[in-house]
Amino acid sequence: MAQDTVFAGSIPAIYEQCLVPVLFVPFAEDLAARAAALAPGSVLELAAGTGVVSFMLAEALPEARIVATDLNPAMLAVAAGPGSAPNLTFEPADAQALPFADGSFDLVVAQFGAMFFPDKAGAYAEARRVLAPGGTLLFNVWDALEANAGSAAIHDAVCAAVEGEPRPEFIARTPFGYHDAEQIEEELMAAGFSEVAIERVERTSPPGSAASLARGMCCGSPLANELAAHPESLREAALAAAIEAAEKAEAEAGGLAMAALVVTAR
Repeated sequence: MAQDTVFAGSIPAIYEQCLVPVLFVPFAEDLAARAAALAPGSVLELAAGTGVVSFMLAEALPEARIVATDLNPAMLAVAAGPGSAPNLTFEPADAQALPFADGSFDLVVAQFGAMFFPDKAGAYAEARRVLAPGGTLLFNVWDALEANAGSAAIHDAVCAAVEGEPRPEFIARTPFGYHDAEQIEEELMAAGFSEVAIERVERTSPPGSAASLARGMCCGSPLANELAAHPESLREAALAAAIEAAEKAEAEAGGLAMAALVVTAR
């Protein structure tokens, strides 16, 4: 759905405040370390969001040229707010139509962005086009929703709280809807990559993350666009139910388990 890619209005700031520390920092550290090990001289980041990976890359690769892009200028505005690193620039760009010349980068990176590409094979082909010979595409996607306890609890709670259309199914449909390793490999091979490796990585959200995760999902992601179509009282009830469900899941398990697939394509 088109609205699944819209991060605008109040969403970027809430995303940065509530979701980045809980969901994205643990996996950003992993992705940045993998990128640094490749020692690229130039890096293009797709779907950079509010810049959590961007700044880690800039610090880990101080001699590299890093260009961080996103489809949503409002997300990049939050990323650039604190000021950029000397080797880092932010530019709006569509991953499916990149405004860069062939062979411009040694490494293309994307954290939890591929799920949002309407034409995934097309986006992978664009990444391959801008890669120099021998270059690498490195990205991660969420594993199945049931392997991500907090997000699963929030999705179930919001769906139970909201009746009528539009159904608040963004969480299952998009961020957690692209985790078939065989499909991912097939699409990468169709885009021209010849070597694909996929690894499952597990993490746990920081202690006390439940309420922040629920607020971030309901108000700081495109789920907010679906909930906005319903009365305020229903939106408030959905948020309260999401917080309660996430806190229960965290208390029962002693933390919120998360899992992602890390993909390396050459």
